[in-house]
Amino acid sequence: MSLWYEVIVASSSPNLGQVCAVIGAQWGDEGKGKIVDRLAEEFDVIARGCGGANAGHTIVVAGQKHVFHLVPSGALHAGKTVMLGAGMVIHLPTLMEEIKTLQQAGVTILDRLFISKSAHLVLEAHLTIDARSEEQRTKSSSGAIGTTKRGIGPAYADKARRIGIRADVLQQSPADVKTAVQTYAELIASVEPNEIDVAAETNNLLIAKKMLETCVHNDVPGLLHKKLQAKQRVLIEGAQATLLDIDHGTYPFVTSSATTVAGALQGLGLAPRWLHSCIGVAKAYCTRVGGGRFLTEADEKQGSTLRERGGEYGATTGRPRRCGWLHLPDLHYAARINGFTRWNITKLDVLDALPIIPIGIGERGGKATYKEMPGWRSSTAGVQSWEKLPKAAQQYLLTIEQETGVPVSYIGTGPGREDMIVR
Repeated sequence: MSLWYEVIVASSSPNLGQVCAVIGAQWGDEGKGKIVDRLAEEFDVIARGCGGANAGHTIVVAGQKHVFHLVPSGALHAGKTVMLGAGMVIHLPTLMEEIKTLQQAGVTILDRLFISKSAHLVLEAHLTIDARSEEQRTKSSSGAIGTTKRGIGPAYADKARRIGIRADVLQQSPADVKTAVQTYAELIASVEPNEIDVAAETNNLLIAKKMLETCVHNDVPGLLHKKLQAKQRVLIEGAQATLLDIDHGTYPFVTSSATTVAGALQGLGLAPRWLHSCIGVAKAYCTRVGGGRFLTEADEKQGSTLRERGGEYGATTGRPRRCGWLHLPDLHYAARINGFTRWNITKLDVLDALPIIPIGIGERGGKATYKEMPGWRSSTAGVQSWEKLPKAAQQYLLTIEQETGVPVSYIGTGPGREDMIVR
């Protein structure tokens, strides 16, 4: 058992199953992909339960950058079973492109990929509807949400209306695939008239059928249960993050799915009793994409400095991220909702040059109140041990630990797979 896994199980109950979840604590883009990639070595199954191609995970291995949107980033490890749960909405052309990109990098997953038959599909029409809805919101008094325009919201809306097309369509005959699209077009006509190109959507599904039909599984929850009964370990990769949760996030500036650990378990059909640990991931500062409240957003000069040092541009859209400071009440909120057992604080090195680091501790009159912490003004890039961190950097991390009641066990010090402290 490696130190990575020893740290996980140190605070776990021996009576629980071997399931670990990695969940974002802010508005996404925290760097979940890297810790999933590292932890995947210790697990047998890598699973994702919710969301769609609006999530982007970036991993740097041997200097090569890999960006994932639908495939869990842990899939880079050969031999690991990969599962996509019923809570997801999947854009098949994106999924196929990711699979081909992995193949070009020498990683094959088709023989170990299992897609829940109940996962809903994102059609090209959903992308069009999403883009038009954002344009309409921009002109309204409420303003744009700031979606990625990947069709996620419209696909989940169809799921809630009970008219969506699910992954099991890929198991049907070509004639039945066409019928399914025609039926959908008729059902959606009263809401989104003249948006469905039946021939084009059918053709896309038939192309996907050739590659993915054998990957569609009729009982992903049952398969997961069998693997757990066989003492296999399951790693759940969360998508987006807690403050974007449809129920518990900063509504209406949220995503369209449940992004907490409870949502991930629901999306995979896993009972809560199987969960033995939950790692919360947060940047050493904070970022947000799109509209919505950002209490600790930095001014333009400081925000630009953080953005450039941290490379804060969306992996999915390329959009510049809004940048600011940690807000401890938000971290405490996320820790409470998800039951975090460990923190992974990422991008500590981005703060290396700052003489003073503000950290949000509350709110007064609609504005953040801050505690100023001393910076360390020395490089932490690539540091791999707690003892080698400057004392001020240690104190910054200990403040997070003390204020949230969750130990800081993983600390990111750079973009590379090896740039991580295990404490």
